[in-house]
Amino acid sequence: MAATALSAAPSGAHDEKHPKGLYVLFATEMWERFSYYSMLAMFTLYLRDTTGQGFAWSSDSATKLYANYLMFVYASPLIGGWLADRKLGYRRAVMFGGLFFMAGHLLLSFKSMTAVYAALTCLVIGNGLFKPNISAMVGNLYPEGSHLKDRAYNIFYMGINVGAFLAPVVAEYVQGKWGFHPAFAVAAAGMAISVSILWKFKHHILAADDARVSRLTAAHGSAVAVDAPPASVSHQDEDRAGRQGTMESVPEWKRIGALIVIFLIVIVFWMVFHQNGSTMTYWANENTDWKVTGIISNAINPLWVMILTFPLVWFWQWLDSKGMEPSTPVKMAIGMFLTGAAFFVLYLGAKVGEGSVAGELVGDNRWAYKVSPMWLLGAYGVLTLGELMLSPMGLSLVSKVAPIRFRGVMMGGWFMATAIGNKLTQIGALWDDWLHSSFWLLLSGLAAFMAIVLLFLLRPLKKAMPGV
Repeated sequence: MAATALSAAPSGAHDEKHPKGLYVLFATEMWERFSYYSMLAMFTLYLRDTTGQGFAWSSDSATKLYANYLMFVYASPLIGGWLADRKLGYRRAVMFGGLFFMAGHLLLSFKSMTAVYAALTCLVIGNGLFKPNISAMVGNLYPEGSHLKDRAYNIFYMGINVGAFLAPVVAEYVQGKWGFHPAFAVAAAGMAISVSILWKFKHHILAADDARVSRLTAAHGSAVAVDAPPASVSHQDEDRAGRQGTMESVPEWKRIGALIVIFLIVIVFWMVFHQNGSTMTYWANENTDWKVTGIISNAINPLWVMILTFPLVWFWQWLDSKGMEPSTPVKMAIGMFLTGAAFFVLYLGAKVGEGSVAGELVGDNRWAYKVSPMWLLGAYGVLTLGELMLSPMGLSLVSKVAPIRFRGVMMGGWFMATAIGNKLTQIGALWDDWLHSSFWLLLSGLAAFMAIVLLFLLRPLKKAMPGV
């Protein structure tokens, strides 16, 4: 099914091929994501480590630093994209970003709190320069209107997930055998491979290094900067000109109001979803009955993405052929319900575990239980399906709905909503104070509440966003 989704071409275009530059960028991005997710899988556990490798931080403190880091990471493409557009060019910005990434991971291979903060600064700068601009370069490889462009982003996105899956697996092995600091050095090595590929094969991507590309094209690429699934996951092929004409008939204030609602949904979604690097990792590390650490749990989401993406594409295509594909707001409501359901699965798992230590629910014994890893695997499966219902729209939705004269502001609003949601992941500071079941139920309730709000607003949202 994957081969069909990635390679099928319309009649008359069978001899067209993807440029070699796509595969250069695929490999560059895959190794960059390998380094990024290696660090992210280990970071909070490293801060909490009490064996002498880490800093014996509380979950509260580790979660807050993680939240602040994610906030800056997800806001940084705004500045990095502007610098590439106005000053550096895309390839140079990506190269500089890669060097900052490498420095950040190397700094983490030394035990020093000063090194940690310096590393996080380098990683934020590196992300801002690297992510939006390598994504924009993918689009620049193709002429406007090319039917290959969407498929190119599909291929590119698979590179993201291959790197994201391999990273925790390798980090789990290296950390278990040699410790955290050598594992961070491996992340730096992954980044060195990424930069080397970009440098060695730069002649294949020179045509994509065009700083004159329109801001809209760059923004399309920037959607991948937050690792959102490709737009084709929401297979909707309406006539663009007709749809845009219908959209222009809607008053600007209605369209802006609809996008603000979407931004609120995005804030809550990322606040809940990105517990994967903090509280979900803690739970995997301390309360899941397996012979590995919580580091490996960070491989589950990208694995589910690779498993579920193409069946979901087929499902939307099948519904579309029958004229039954849901609108974007309906998909987002379903996605939020699924997100709530995923954390309800974790709630049930925690209740089972807490029941096994009934009568000892005082002090640290409240959390002294182990449950089957199937709870975690199942919850991630449902959560990933919710992600695939929510994330594909991203900046593409903003570009379709926002009035032209406010498009830049609304693009910035999407990034800021994402950054705020990641900042709010520090709700995980409650982890050591609450029963795990209560914490998971809170997150489940927040997601379900936003889904219900979205259901009540479906009719005005559909009127404000016709055709999407």
